[in-house]
Amino acid sequence: MARFLRPLLRGTTYTRLLHLWVPMLIVSLWMYIMPTRPWVPALFLIPLGLIPAVRLGEGVQARLLLTPGEEGDSGISVAPSASWRDRFRTVVWLEVRMALGALALGGTAWLPILTYDLVSVAFGHVPTDNVVLRGVEAHWAYGLLAPLTLVLAFAVVVGLGALVTAAARRLLGPSAAERLATLEERTEQLLERNRIARELHDSIGHALTVAVVQAGAARAAGDPAFTDRALTAIEDTGRAALEDLERVLGVLRETGRPVHERPTLTEADRLLESARTSGAKVDAEVSGPLEKVPGPVSREGYRILQESLTNVLRHAGDVPVRVRIAVADGGLDLEVRNPLTAEIPGPGRGSGLRGIRERAALLGGRARTGPDRGDWQVRVELPLN
Repeated sequence: MARFLRPLLRGTTYTRLLHLWVPMLIVSLWMYIMPTRPWVPALFLIPLGLIPAVRLGEGVQARLLLTPGEEGDSGISVAPSASWRDRFRTVVWLEVRMALGALALGGTAWLPILTYDLVSVAFGHVPTDNVVLRGVEAHWAYGLLAPLTLVLAFAVVVGLGALVTAAARRLLGPSAAERLATLEERTEQLLERNRIARELHDSIGHALTVAVVQAGAARAAGDPAFTDRALTAIEDTGRAALEDLERVLGVLRETGRPVHERPTLTEADRLLESARTSGAKVDAEVSGPLEKVPGPVSREGYRILQESLTNVLRHAGDVPVRVRIAVADGGLDLEVRNPLTAEIPGPGRGSGLRGIRERAALLGGRARTGPDRGDWQVRVELPLN
């Protein structure tokens, strides 16, 4: 019983009823002026629904009264009509709302009165103004029908509220163009989250790898001067990682706030020097104007180089590394090679190599990772336009 009566305790039940009553105010006024033509308001709704802004107003009102608290999950659009199909759906919605509103107003006004009159007949008083009970004989059995009319009133209040909500989701729901725009927005959000995840993996992973390698080398060397250089390298790498982390967290905290530019290939020397201080023997060859590489390509190229050097330090240690960065013929060619060791990260293993391939693919380029003529090779080719 308590579960049956639970809808009567929800505020949504009464906001939905209010939503059904609102258009009846205008209809009631019209019926007072011209009771012989009750169909005129329904006819007037046709040109009204063809106005694009009406769909916006109806959507806002439906979200506020039919689905309070649900907001973006309500399935109801709050945009003007963008096509004739949206306009026709709005016209149908206005007609449905008026029809259900008439039922709601009649049911909530007439059924309580009928309940009172049934109780009156049961106690011997027959009403003369009730067309249903006019002329009946007083009898106590009519009192047994009173609860049925209350149940019917309950069904009107709750049932019509649920029905008008379903109709709103159907007729005021997002159009195909709006659904496509929402899907594109969600796709952009997912891509941005993946990009941030790669940023954190590349930056923090590189810093931790350098710190671990430097600390291990300093402990094994037993040389105070080498230990001092190692601690300096750890400090510089950690500070750079903290700056990158702060930039990423700034994006997460305030998406509308402009953030500092991420590092580009013009700062590749910082990565190369960090790898050298970690024990790797880096031989770098840079050709072409790095400063003329477009920002997105240069930034992703920096991250690819960072992840490649991190993999060398993590899996191969202090081995000779050959780095080649070339800008020519409308493309960026980046290659990192080091001798193969016992621990070889196979293709697709780990998020680092996968991230390199994803970055290249998003920019319309290609990446090759794996053994090549006795070396481990990471080669990425990115177009500049």
